Amino acid sequence: MAALWMLRALRGLCGAALFLSQLSVLSGRVGSLMTTKLSQPQSTLAKSLTSTSTNTPYFKAAESTEIPPYMIKCPSNGLCSRLPPDCMTCNTNYSCIYGKPATFDCKVKPHVHCVDENNHEQENFTINMTCQFCWQLATSDYVCTNSTNCMTVSCPRQRYNATCTVRDHVHCLGNRVFPKMLYCNWTGGYKWSTALALSITLGGFGADRFYLGQWREGLGKLFSFGGLGIWTLIDVLLIGVGYVGPADGSLYI
Repeated sequence: MAALWMLRALRGLCGAALFLSQLSVLSGRVGSLMTTKLSQPQSTLAKSLTSTSTNTPYFKAAESTEIPPYMIKCPSNGLCSRLPPDCMTCNTNYSCIYGKPATFDCKVKPHVHCVDENNHEQENFTINMTCQFCWQLATSDYVCTNSTNCMTVSCPRQRYNATCTVRDHVHCLGNRVFPKMLYCNWTGGYKWSTALALSITLGGFGADRFYLGQWREGLGKLFSFGGLGIWTLIDVLLIGVGYVGPADGSLYI
């Protein structure tokens, strides 16, 4: 009986082991199947994204429509030879002789339209000008900044650092904006004729000095009765020759 019982127990254990092995195999298959199913949508999605990115139509960048700043100075459909220098680029003629007429090959800048004498549009043209640098031009060909700090009536006459700009219709070589040392030439509105008239008529009371802004000298002349007339005569001579000027150092009108 004991042997029969042992045989039955052994069969039960074998059956349980077989069931467990079949269950583990089945669970492994289900897991692999689930992994495959889950990975397929991801790969499909990746393919769709890849195909979408590669098939995206290419759009060209829109061309810039901004107007260059120099176009403000450039007339439309005017003569090319009369364009301001900011509207063209010219090749330097290194063979030109200083002070002599020379010809320069030029080309209009982008967006600039000009014509020749026959009203035909052109891009390349020539201009005639004197062979000289911009800082060598006559004083009437450029405009400079003024200074109100330096003394115009001094010995020696004072100078100041000015920034000069060539006028638009003038052509020259080099930089069109350049520094230059100029004599003080500003005015505060004082008239030489008025100062001289006051010195002759009311100089004994210091009216001429008060008018020129020199109130200390004016008070001195007033209380000394023009230095008993001597100071009055000296001031008439000094103002007449322009040696005595406004107190702010400016020039007479």
